[in-house]
Amino acid sequence: MGFSDARFDVNLSILFTELPLLERPAAAAAAGFTAVELWWPWTDAPVPAPRQLDALRDALRAAGTQLVGLNFYAGQLPGPDRGALSVPGEESERFRANVAVAADFAQSLGCTALNALYGNRVQGVAPAAQDALALENLTLAARAAHREDLEEVIDRYTPLTGHVQIADSPGRGAPGTGTLPFEDLLDRLRTNGYAGWTGLEYQPGEAPSAEAFAWLPRPHRAATH
Repeated sequence: MGFSDARFDVNLSILFTELPLLERPAAAAAAGFTAVELWWPWTDAPVPAPRQLDALRDALRAAGTQLVGLNFYAGQLPGPDRGALSVPGEESERFRANVAVAADFAQSLGCTALNALYGNRVQGVAPAAQDALALENLTLAARAAHREDLEEVIDRYTPLTGHVQIADSPGRGAPGTGTLPFEDLLDRLRTNGYAGWTGLEYQPGEAPSAEAFAWLPRPHRAATH
């Protein structure tokens, strides 16, 4: 791949750091870049003041730069911290407090790539316990970050999709227990050429699993090919 075939963005948390944060998007644009990414800019503030978020959003837009990547809160970077996903106590609480804030900020700028850093091993804490905490926090972050418009996702990614799994939202229950328009979404998948399996990966609730299929007429349950 040559330079002409690649897409480059500038990480404004490690480049242009000789400038204040709000001046960096314009500096990147002046250097010819149209896309940027960021570590969480406020290392001591997982939930910064709204005016700080607004000012950074305005600076990115005024410079004509697209935010294409954003870290969730990860502690002091660069520095001794390597993320907060697996760190119990205050750092985990900071990460959780940051999740919705970071997801909202990214969504407001059309950024669909968010990064959650695992963190260092903690003396006196079992690695398995850290791994379990990291998975719990990552699940929380993934649910907050999964805010792309489903119709747009289907239209864009159906050719790359090998398998589809469904559950309603919120709650991960059976279709009809939440707000997703499944008939329309499944029709859209077929229109876009999807002919693979659709896995039912929802929680049946308190009733037996055999009673969790009322939403799907019986003739449609048996595979035809």
